[in-house]
Amino acid sequence: MASKSVEKILEAESAADKLTSEARHKADEIIREAERTAALDVQKKLAEAKSETEKIRNSNGEKLAEYSRKAEQECSKRLEEIRSVADANSEKAVTSIIDSFFG
Repeated sequence: MASKSVEKILEAESAADKLTSEARHKADEIIREAERTAALDVQKKLAEAKSETEKIRNSNGEKLAEYSRKAEQECSKRLEEIRSVADANSEKAVTSIIDSFFG
């Protein structure tokens, strides 16, 4: 009878070891799958961030080009106004000098 009890205990230990081994194997599989999923999620988020960064960069480039165009137009307009005033003042100066010599 004792040998049957020992045999049952050994069988139970063997079954427990087998279940423990299967549980560890299943846990390892779950962890590996979670790591793969996490890695894919990270890659996806990085790709999304890169895409969003590119959109922002393009938008900022377009805004910069528009700002530069408007600034150049404003500078050209202001330069023309300054030239016009300078030409008028130059004519007055020349006339004044000529008048002072011949006037």
